[in-house]
Amino acid sequence: MASQTQGIQQLLQAEKRAAEKVAEARKRKARRLKQAQTRKKLQAMHGGQARGKDQVLRHLLTTVWNVQPQIHPNYRLSV
Repeated sequence: MASQTQGIQQLLQAEKRAAEKVAEARKRKARRLKQAQTRKKLQAMHGGQARGKDQVLRHLLTTVWNVQPQIHPNYRLSV
């Protein structure tokens, strides 16, 4: 009887260790998945920022270089 109890205890301990290993593996998998999603979001943000930066720079340069000189309406020509 004692050997049966020992065998059962060993099986229970082995089952417990296996459950702990599975739980740790699930935690690692969840952590890796979260990191991958975070990287993906950051890359998307950086890509959007770069596209927006190019568009803003293009608009700024167009505005600066396309100056239309005009005489102010309040200017009076004195002769």
